[in-house]
Amino acid sequence: MQRKGKIINIVSNIFYVEINEQVYKCTSRGKFKEKELKPVVGDNVIIEIDNEVGNIIEIVDRKSYIKRPKMANITQLILVISASNPEPDLLMLDKQLAFAEFLNIKPVIIINKIDLNLDMADKIEKIYSKIGYKVIKTVAKEKKNIEQIKEMLKNNISAFSGNSGVGKSTLINSIFTRDTTIEGEISNKNKKGKNTTTSVKLYKIEKESYIADTPGFSNFDIFEIPYKELYKYFKEFNYFNNKCEYLDCTHIKEEKCGIKEALQNNEISQIRYNNFKKMYEELKDKEEHKW
Repeated sequence: MQRKGKIINIVSNIFYVEINEQVYKCTSRGKFKEKELKPVVGDNVIIEIDNEVGNIIEIVDRKSYIKRPKMANITQLILVISASNPEPDLLMLDKQLAFAEFLNIKPVIIINKIDLNLDMADKIEKIYSKIGYKVIKTVAKEKKNIEQIKEMLKNNISAFSGNSGVGKSTLINSIFTRDTTIEGEISNKNKKGKNTTTSVKLYKIEKESYIADTPGFSNFDIFEIPYKELYKYFKEFNYFNNKCEYLDCTHIKEEKCGIKEALQNNEISQIRYNNFKKMYEELKDKEEHKW
């Protein structure tokens, strides 16, 4: 019997596939291997079931793919930073936003710990709301605005990303207050130490709504993006790059540059532009020395 389900966890080459609230342990011996595809968490798959044990025979409907950590069909990236303790890492945030734009995955920004530095939280919100990003300010330990986050999670597969200490685990646990098993599992895992999560796993909130508990997002790179195309993924830049004198404008050294002119007119954030330059040089150096 063949049925369609979603991979919610992978442990030691055993694939846990959810179908209508039931989870099947599966192996992987499908023809997709000929295409050099490998099933990952989030993939929709066709399985053959024999005595409650399944075999994955096909990957279907893969709409997005992230190489590290390996995930498929993520529809939303929840990017968590803190207003203080640790200080907000806006360079990392801009890398994650550019990568989300590159992958065509919707990003949502959460500024946690706003009780520690509300002025900083307001400053960050102003920068990114102006661009058009959804920004939610929270105090996770007090469950402030948790309901707003829950609303954003509906009908999405959402991955949370954030540096150690920003309150990502507290936010996730707050979302699962009605399910102590899941809350305890995530909470205990994260109490063991920094970055203890070693595999991606999907946790179901409700029908068609999942949270991905992921390792490594704070360390991911953006080297898939060609450095000459980086400006495309700073979405506010796209309003001004057509005003550049040169078609191959780098938006860094040239004088008659629409983006630099917008910067001078305070239409683009200086912080965002500085981070763009850092990322541009990082990508350029990597590309020029890849051999």
